[in-house]
Amino acid sequence: MELWFLVSLACLALSQAAPPPSGRPVARAAQLSTDFGARVFREVTKASKDQNLAFSPFGVASVVAMLQVASGGNTRGQIKGALRYSLKERGVPQALRLLQKTLTDPRSKDVVEMADALFVQRDLPLVSGFMLRFRRIFHQMVKQVDFTERGRARGIINAWVQQHTNGMIQDFLQEGTLGAMVRLVLVNAIHFKGRWQLPFPEAATRQRVFHKLDGSTVSVPMMEQTAQFNYGEFSTLEHMGYDVIELPYQGEMLSMLIATPFQLNAPLSALAAVIDTQLIAEWKSNMSTVTRLLVLPKFSLESETDLRGPLEALGMTDMFDSQKANFSCLSAGDSLFVAQALQKVKIDVNESGTEASSATAAVLYARMAPLEIVLDRPFLFVVRHNPTGTILFMGQVMEPRAPLFLGA
Repeated sequence: MELWFLVSLACLALSQAAPPPSGRPVARAAQLSTDFGARVFREVTKASKDQNLAFSPFGVASVVAMLQVASGGNTRGQIKGALRYSLKERGVPQALRLLQKTLTDPRSKDVVEMADALFVQRDLPLVSGFMLRFRRIFHQMVKQVDFTERGRARGIINAWVQQHTNGMIQDFLQEGTLGAMVRLVLVNAIHFKGRWQLPFPEAATRQRVFHKLDGSTVSVPMMEQTAQFNYGEFSTLEHMGYDVIELPYQGEMLSMLIATPFQLNAPLSALAAVIDTQLIAEWKSNMSTVTRLLVLPKFSLESETDLRGPLEALGMTDMFDSQKANFSCLSAGDSLFVAQALQKVKIDVNESGTEASSATAAVLYARMAPLEIVLDRPFLFVVRHNPTGTILFMGQVMEPRAPLFLGA
């Protein structure tokens, strides 16, 4: 039998209190989730060196954690080894629940909404107590559907995804994607909507030249403003220098960090290959407040990523093997395996805001500090929850595409 594992994530661009204290268990849960997601991201970028990419580290970590609940034997061991934690460890389920509660605190000025769902074949014989364990850890109900009615099952799942991404991702599962042997679909959805603390004036947006890695250029709409920003200059161990600038959202609970090499022709992949929570924390610790003219492209990204290769590269191979997969903690009646692992992310960035260990060292790089920061070349971006250090979204922009969805 097939078990489908699907991740649906969205970051919507637009416009439009302090969270509860994180504490050590929550901080550890945040670090482990983000570290795992960053490792998956690095594997994904190996196949996407020259392509735009939007990705959610926290989203993929959430769904793999759900798989751990259903798995047994060597399959569970591989998932545990990749995540570097077990849901059977004392305090881990509570820490994960509290982390999600912290990230989605309604008192925050920025909107972060998350939801997990398990859609299971109506007549699949489940292990006694599984639904209760799943709900206790993830606070979500198991939803029973009939996958033999493919069109209706696809409609139910797509409607759930659309609802929990504020309508940004529609028709997530295309016609014909649900095979006759599907027994389970796991989905995680994230919706983020944040206004910049200092919005860019729309009147200042104008067409500018953006330099692509192949040496060609394109004209794209770029926003600009002069303000105070957290800014730092860093270098990899291979001596590639790069800038990092931080753009906070309202309330400063979340911010976007943008990193770009000094040189126009420097490969962004050299930075993407080493990014992790430790490096990002080092950025934050070594930045200072400066007044700069910032020029940033408006951009819109939509990515659908096949996660099977990256997850297998991290040691989770058995769950994709029909002969080796062990999901006996979910069902003793059927032999289940993961047929597909997908993630879909959409992010829009405009004047209002955004809706939607390491072989490198972060050291201050000696050069004349620029008065202007013009992001006219490929760059990485990270959307970070500052109190916990959780990375909700990250990606690379190789060629900006202006947002089409401007909402209200």
